[in-house]
Amino acid sequence: MVKRIEKTRIMHRAVEHNGIVFLGGIIADDVTVGMYGQVQQICKKLDSVLAMAGTDKTKLLSAQLFVTKMAAKEEMNAAWLEWLDGNDYPTRATIGVADLGDPAILIEVVVTAAA
Repeated sequence: MVKRIEKTRIMHRAVEHNGIVFLGGIIADDVTVGMYGQVQQICKKLDSVLAMAGTDKTKLLSAQLFVTKMAAKEEMNAAWLEWLDGNDYPTRATIGVADLGDPAILIEVVVTAAA
């Protein structure tokens, strides 16, 4: 059975199948802040979408972080590690990209979690 959660104009925020929850890309709402602030916002949104799917960050399996400014990776890591508890890290890839649709968007995050 496929469960779709929170439909937007172009996608669902999350889709669950066979006990795995796949989240669509998440960006910050306020992109006027730097990398650290954008990651903090994204993590709050991840908490919300994961909760809608009946799971949480302790059940993260994998994460893909698409970053336009790799020089800000340490800021990204600081906010990321602040959000996680240090025990339940997902696998992770940080992918440098040239463009995320708006020059102010510094990062987009995609995660997969167990239900």
